[in-house]
Amino acid sequence: MTRLTLQVPFLDLKWQYEQLAVELDTELRQVSASGVYVGGEKNAAFEEAFAHFCGVRYAAAVANGTDALRLALLAMELRPGDEVITSPLTFMATVEAISQAGGVPRLADVEEDTFLLDPERVRAGVGPRTRGILPVHLYGQMAPMDPLVSLARERGLFLIEDACQAHGAEDGGRKAGSLGTLGCFSFYPTKNLGAFGEAGLVTTQEQTLWRRVCILRDHGQERKDWHTCEGYNARMDILQAVILRVKLKHLDVWNERRRRIAAAYACGLADLPEVRLPVERPGAKHVYHLFAIRVPDREGLGRFLRERGILTACHYPVPVHLQPALRRLGYGPGDFPRAEACAAGVLSLPLFPGMEEAQVQRVIEEIRHYFGL
Repeated sequence: MTRLTLQVPFLDLKWQYEQLAVELDTELRQVSASGVYVGGEKNAAFEEAFAHFCGVRYAAAVANGTDALRLALLAMELRPGDEVITSPLTFMATVEAISQAGGVPRLADVEEDTFLLDPERVRAGVGPRTRGILPVHLYGQMAPMDPLVSLARERGLFLIEDACQAHGAEDGGRKAGSLGTLGCFSFYPTKNLGAFGEAGLVTTQEQTLWRRVCILRDHGQERKDWHTCEGYNARMDILQAVILRVKLKHLDVWNERRRRIAAAYACGLADLPEVRLPVERPGAKHVYHLFAIRVPDREGLGRFLRERGILTACHYPVPVHLQPALRRLGYGPGDFPRAEACAAGVLSLPLFPGMEEAQVQRVIEEIRHYFGL
């Protein structure tokens, strides 16, 4: 296949299945034959494995990442008017989960180089109604947790990690999901650890909070037929649990492959002044759920690459404070200039563990060609 005909998808999920087909098929057949499809030992085994992976005591598997965020916030028993500070540069689920749990979303701008929640802007935004902080570990890198944890302790706030894009990411050797009051994960198929559909999970070191999440996810049942609160139907099915447990054993290797691809991109594009590369924070381990660059003309570069068989994506072109659904929060253009600048120019390049070296180099060559090199 010549360079010009070498196609580069943004993501290839079939590759993972092909690598693990025998083990996955065996597990799926066993579940199908068992007649047990919700709850039970298979779910508990995955919860235990993922808790160990994150370095926490407890994990509660739920139906999706949005449920993870919502139930974590509900477990903190928000009161009407309680405010939770988060980032404007995130997927809508982060903010809507705050509202759906009964809280009021409040936003703070991001750091200019990492696009992560700026601790100083958070500190400036803490007010008398602030109950918690919800940092987003964006694109596979953890937010600066030490100053955020210190601020939360100083002001008596809870801290919930949105780790939906950061499976295996680290900050000072500590895993995502282990530093907050609770941590929230999505296993949407495109994530570093992805299910065959929707799935999510909440981590915590506190048994009481873990128990609340477990009750909330199962219609408020403390035990069978005994409902201590009105809960939700937010359980993970067994099929997803067995798939994720198989894949979890390979996550570290897949993440290291992502890091090698990211390093190749960074090396190949470092001399292009028009391209702003991702910045890895000192002491952090970025797992590159996405490799998001910033360029002056995102649409132009994206179109150029697409015409040459290279697919890209954008995460996220409209920050949440400018979404029509959140006009009630009272924010407008210019309120969070760093997040808005990122949203205006960010472009995610193809990156997945099964990506071939030739595909990586093809992306680099075509970007260089676009900028006249």
